[in-house]
Amino acid sequence: MTNSAAITAYWDAAADAFDEAPDHGLTTAHTRAAWASRLASWLPATPASVLDVGCGTGSLSRLVAEAGHQVTGVDLAPKMVEQAQGKLRAAGLEGRFLIGDAADPPTGDERYDVLLSRHLVWTLPDPQAALHQWTVRLRPDGLLILVEGRWREAGQSGVPYVAGAETLPWHGGVTAEELTAAVRPLVTDVRVEALSDDPDLWGGPVADERYALIARV
Repeated sequence: MTNSAAITAYWDAAADAFDEAPDHGLTTAHTRAAWASRLASWLPATPASVLDVGCGTGSLSRLVAEAGHQVTGVDLAPKMVEQAQGKLRAAGLEGRFLIGDAADPPTGDERYDVLLSRHLVWTLPDPQAALHQWTVRLRPDGLLILVEGRWREAGQSGVPYVAGAETLPWHGGVTAEELTAAVRPLVTDVRVEALSDDPDLWGGPVADERYALIARV
């Protein structure tokens, strides 16, 4: 099993180069536009409060803020949070970022209209407990948006993930079928949107399973 110190160290070390991946940094116009379009189709049409768990360097948080929503990002790695803060500040956008465990966000009794997570659940020692924690942080009729997938390589840039990662329940990702089964008891409605067939999202074609699960609580 993994430990939080090792996980923090791994993602801190990945922070400087994290945005080099097209779907992480969203530095090209067509990739940014593709993600902005998807978010617009998932998020409420009116301004909403959005909790971005495992926010990384804040690329999705920035798009959420650009769309007029109030965003709070949470990440375990201080260097990721530092990058996210700088990214929104440089764009003249407001956002709040917290250092903490995305599986149990340090947000107290606050409730949100939307909880957003991308490519996080494979890193969690107890994803079912995290899903419960996420749903209880949503207001009634709130949205849970999970962008996930099942891929062959979990590490960043070929660097092996932390020791014990092979024991994680969803190491290497999770299929839409498995995640839907885990989420369904916690929500009133759930749907899955396939994302593998849109190369603009990833900076090129992908052969593995990638999708968004959108659920209402």
